[in-house]
Formats: sequence, structure tokens, C-alpha cells
Amino acid sequence: MTDQIEIPETFPVPGAVTGKRVVITGASRGLGALLAHAFSRVGASVALVARTEKDLKAVAEALPGPSLVLSGDVTDEDFNEAVADATVTEWGGVDVWISNAGISPIVAGPRETAASIWRKVLEVNLTGAFLGARAAARVMGTGGRLIFTGSVLGERPRQGLTAYSTSKAGLAAMAKGLALDLAPAGITVNVVAPGWFDSPLAHAWRNSPELSAAVTGHTALGRWGAPEDLAGAYQFLASDASAFVTGAVLAVDGGYLLA
Repeated sequence: MTDQIEIPETFPVPGAVTGKRVVITGASRGLGALLAHAFSRVGASVALVARTEKDLKAVAEALPGPSLVLSGDVTDEDFNEAVADATVTEWGGVDVWISNAGISPIVAGPRETAASIWRKVLEVNLTGAFLGARAAARVMGTGGRLIFTGSVLGERPRQGLTAYSTSKAGLAAMAKGLALDLAPAGITVNVVAPGWFDSPLAHAWRNSPELSAAVTGHTALGRWGAPEDLAGAYQFLASDASAFVTGAVLAVDGGYLLA
């Protein structure tokens, strides 16, 4: 008779985040606002981070659960540390830090991309995520979760999006490095890489029949992603069910990388 695996008395529930203290950057619109609602509705406390306080307050007012509004620049080291300190003061710490803030201000070739634009994209999308992770690790205990919003464009770039794709490829590498660095502290680090969703960053493609058809033509499921397709991936990585997952890139793309 073959050996049998020991069956535990209970299993962690994937996506169970009730009581978790969650920081979400880029929370004033788009995916960040969506995640704020998704986590708040299932019992998490949510700290909303972005540059514009007015927009953050509008999101906070619509949430059913506890929230904090923290406005500032994610590329500022001191601001990230202040966000971490605010969670300690208000809630005693942070369990999940979702680095979601990102920009892609232009679609242009290398000759049309100013050096200042290149630096800005990397500063927000990559350095901002690192500074957030650095601040979060200081106040997280064992079982902490760092989650970066990447993109399938980090693996499969499109013409005119070199700066954005480079920043997202860098996030994947950074997550793997941080996963090794923070494993002794019991903190996991992972990336959710969305495919094509109707977000502010993708409006130019979604609103163009030709570009939209190109997207769906390269997506195995043949459609754009819907909001309800995405939040569960973040909730899984934030929950106890993902305790043995670190340094991973989870593509939520309807098979875009397959076609």
C-alpha cells in the first residue's frame, strides 16, 4: 500500500481576507479603486493611497468597511514610510501591501520618448513599488503579503510601450529578488499580471475597433477582461491559502500569453 498524505483538519479558504489590514496604492481610480471595493466588501480594512486626496475620499466614502485616506507621491521615500507608520498608528500594522500605482503616459517609439518620460515611468512603476515594499517590510510580521501589479506587457511588449513594458518586466524580477530577501521574515512577494482590461491605461485600445480586435484576437478566451475576473487573484495572494506561494507571477489574461 502506498503512503498516504496526511489530511489536515481544516484548509485555508482561498481569498479569505476578513480582518486583513490592506494598503493599496493607486487607489483613486481604475484597478486600485476596484481592489479597494473588493477587499472592503469581504471584511478587510483598506488604506487608500494616491496623489489626489479628493479622489481618494470619494472612493473611501463608497466603501462599506474601515478605510484610511493617505495622499502623496509613491516615489517619495518618506511618504511610503509615513503610510506604513499610519497603519501602525491606526490598526497596529499592515498585513497586505498592494503596489498598484502605475503610469503609461505615452505611446511612442524610442526617438519620440524623452529621457524625462522614460525616467518618470520607471520611477513610478518600479522605484515606487520598491519603496513601498521596503516600508511595508518594516512593519509587517510573519505572514505579510507584498503584491505588485505587473502586466502581460512585461513578458510580451507591444510597439510604442517600451518604457511601460520595461517597468513591468522589472517588477517581476524585483518580486523574485525580494521573495528571497524577505522569506526569512515570513513575508511573501508575488505579482499579478493582468491582461487586457478596460482600465484608464487601456482606453486608447478599448475605444479603437482595430486595436480592440487585435487584443481579442490574441486572447485565447476571445474577450476583454471584466472587473470581476481580476480581484480574486489579489485576494488569493493576500489570503492564508497562498502561504507557500512566493516569487510567482500570476497572469490573469484570458490566455493572452498563449495565443
